[in-house]
Amino acid sequence: MRISDLVASYIINMLDESGGNAEIKRNELADSLGCVPSQINYVLTSRFTPEQGYIVESRRGGGGFIRITRIHTDKNSALMHIINSIGKQLEYNDARLMISNLHGSGAISDECASLMTAAVSERNFAGLPKSVHCAVRAAIVKNMLLTQI
Repeated sequence: MRISDLVASYIINMLDESGGNAEIKRNELADSLGCVPSQINYVLTSRFTPEQGYIVESRRGGGGFIRITRIHTDKNSALMHIINSIGKQLEYNDARLMISNLHGSGAISDECASLMTAAVSERNFAGLPKSVHCAVRAAIVKNMLLTQI
């Protein structure tokens, strides 16, 4: 298991145990998981975003902490928020992470996640100029998510 997966799993477990709110001290968490504090930052900025259903607040200094709150929304609101946040371009790794998070939260089924992952794969864009890959991928993901509402 990659360290980023371990950190994310640890934080998700904390959120599950505490009813959706958790406070962590970045250095203490890094020490307990055997990683550097910047890896904690990376996980927070890539996997705990508002688009993925989280609010992250940070207080710096000696008594500083990071507070993570899981946002509770209904499925349709969450999907519309994600659709609106995609924009005109979507990188493959961002699409894959978005699909994984949607699946993990129960917003999309196993079958839908598999189909979406296959649809956004770089292999599908082999005949297209590189300059349009991300625009086409964004349109595909938006349209597929609209079918789930």
